[in-house]
Amino acid sequence: MNFHAFKPPDNEEPVFSHIPVLPQQVIVGLAVRPGGHYLDATVGGGGHSRLILAAAPDTRITALDQDEEALAAARRELAEFGERVQFIHTNFAAYQFACSTFDGIIADLGVSSYHLDRPERGFSFRHAASLDMRMNKQQSLTAADVINNWDEAELADIFFAYGEERFSRRIAKRIVEQRPFDTTTELAQAIASSVPPQYRYGRIHPATRVFQALRIVVNDELKSLEIFIQKAPHALVLGGRIAIISFHSLEDRIVKHGLRNSPLLQVLTKKPITASEEEINTNPRSRSAKLRIAQRVK
Repeated sequence: MNFHAFKPPDNEEPVFSHIPVLPQQVIVGLAVRPGGHYLDATVGGGGHSRLILAAAPDTRITALDQDEEALAAARRELAEFGERVQFIHTNFAAYQFACSTFDGIIADLGVSSYHLDRPERGFSFRHAASLDMRMNKQQSLTAADVINNWDEAELADIFFAYGEERFSRRIAKRIVEQRPFDTTTELAQAIASSVPPQYRYGRIHPATRVFQALRIVVNDELKSLEIFIQKAPHALVLGGRIAIISFHSLEDRIVKHGLRNSPLLQVLTKKPITASEEEINTNPRSRSAKLRIAQRVK
C-alpha cells in the first residue's frame, strides 16, 4: 500500500495530498543533482516530485499516473514549478520509455489513502460502496465483474496467489453461493462469515487479503510492475538510478528479482531500506514500506 496520506476535517471531502514515504532516503538514493531530469512513475499527490524539485536547482520531472484524480491533484500541488513538470496520464507499464533520458526514476507502488478513504472508489470495506477498485476509471473491468462472474476455482486461485489468503477456497465457495454482490460491505460480511470464528476478530479484518487480491487483479498490478522493471532501466542515463518503494511481499519479490536480474543495473541496496521508528510514529502507514535502489552501469 502506498501512502498518499491525508486527514480530512469532519464532513469534508477528502483531499489528495502526499506525505512521501522514506523522503530523505529517496533523495539521497537517487543522487538528485542540479539540472537533472527525473521520472516520477506514480506521481500520486506529488510528494516525491516536490522533494526532487526542491532538492537541487533546475531539476525537471516527468510525472505519470493512471488515475486522473491523482494527476489533477499533482498539477495543483506542483503548479509553482511551472514548466519544470510535464504530466502524462498513463500506467507506467504502458509509458513509451525513451532511451537514456532520465537521471533517476522513482516508483511508489500501491493504493493511496485517498483511494481507501473515498468510498465511491470501492477500495475499502469501511463504507458501503460499489465494487469498483479501478485506478484508471477508463478501463472496463471492475471488482464487481470479477466477484460476480468468475468461477469458483478462479476466485480461489487469485485470493491465494495475490492475497496469500489461507482460507481462499472456503471464501470463494461462500461468494459463489451468495452472489451477486453489489457493495463492498456485503462482500466483506460474506468473507468474514466464511472463516473460522477466531479469525473474524483479529488485528486484520478477514476481508483485507481478498480485497488486496481483487485490487491487484482489477488493475493488473503485478504484471504491470514486471513490464515496468523490464523497460525502465533503458530510460536511465549511464549512472542514473531507479528507486522503487513496495508495500507487500508480492511486489517486493518482483522488485528484488527484477532489479537484480537486469543486465543494465547494479543493485545498490543489499537489503531494502525501511522506515525509522520516528517516521512510523508520524506516518504509521510507512511501516510496511521497502525501498530498493539500483544504478545503470551498462
